[in-house]
Amino acid sequence: MGEKGKGSVGLIDKSKMPVAVGVAFVWFTTQFGGGFASGAQLIQYFVAFGIWALITPILAQAIGAVFQWYALRHAKKHNTYDYRSFNDSFYGKFAPIFSNLYEIVYIILLCLAPSVAFATGGSTMEELTGLPYMLCTLIIGAFIFLITIYGTNIVRKAASTLSVIIIVGLLIVYIPNIIANWGNISSNIGAMAANPAPAGPALWQCFIYGAFQLASIGLLVQHAEPFSSTKEAKTSMIYGFFVNAGIIMLSTLGMIAIVNNPDLTTSSVPILLLVRGGVGSSFMTPIISILIILGAISTAVNMIAGVIQRVTNAYEKPEVREKANGKPTKLTIITGIGFTLLAFGIAQFGLLPLVQKGYGYLGYVTIAVIVIPYIIRMILEAMGKVD
Repeated sequence: MGEKGKGSVGLIDKSKMPVAVGVAFVWFTTQFGGGFASGAQLIQYFVAFGIWALITPILAQAIGAVFQWYALRHAKKHNTYDYRSFNDSFYGKFAPIFSNLYEIVYIILLCLAPSVAFATGGSTMEELTGLPYMLCTLIIGAFIFLITIYGTNIVRKAASTLSVIIIVGLLIVYIPNIIANWGNISSNIGAMAANPAPAGPALWQCFIYGAFQLASIGLLVQHAEPFSSTKEAKTSMIYGFFVNAGIIMLSTLGMIAIVNNPDLTTSSVPILLLVRGGVGSSFMTPIISILIILGAISTAVNMIAGVIQRVTNAYEKPEVREKANGKPTKLTIITGIGFTLLAFGIAQFGLLPLVQKGYGYLGYVTIAVIVIPYIIRMILEAMGKVD
């Protein structure tokens, strides 16, 4: 991760956390965004399909681990650390088609994921503080911009720090509430098992969830650069799988506890229903609200950092970055401001429409641009036809 600079005070660095673990946490903070943190995605893609919710969240993490491992390994092997150069190398002779298609996927993702993050964080901060929604999103935007413009290293270090904070906070919130609501959870699981939903739709929605998460695969490859070898790609995704699978199952059990809550269908932040009706709601509500805001910030930072890396690598001369000596360049600042404002504007449409419609459409696009081509390349590599 490099040495600690002025911008990384208080953050976890390589001396305290290996790069592979840091990259695993980048995956976690990318997934733990607005839709996940609020519980809205977990309800829509897993809990809504009954008893299969005990399996499908883990399957979705396995999908992410395999595809992201393959991408990280290729990035390190071929020294391609921004998503354009990575895609040009990865897709080979089909790069003129698929590299440009991925640009479209990434633009959709940049419009959607940070916007959901803004919407979730803004709504939560508004409820927590009583400040106007627009002011709350502006405050979140300022944090996102400041963290992002200091580059990949600080993003990875911030992801590590935020991940530790978020994981500890989630354990503090979820474990007591799951214990307190275990009767409801057991009863709901029993009812789900007695009348199981069809497996097909549950597995398909699990696949769609895993697919739209892969839309961010291009931003992950930038973090392969400090790996000592391609083996660290596998190590990082093994760590990432266990972290993500553990947290998503904990969160899913929490959502199962409130599956019969009459307010669930209209709540944009379902997790607050669990906390307010559970243990120590007076202090648990602020804790989970802060975690949601942190999760929103971390996702938006990861997304915008990826496009900054892409733009600066393509349009900024290396000597400009060398002269800046680690400080944000003019192009970095302009790109960061532009995409932060874009996400802020889209967030004004609200959280639920973005989660319910936007991610589903993104999943279908990602299947065509990432899932199918990656599987084909895996087969060709196993046959020795590509490197």
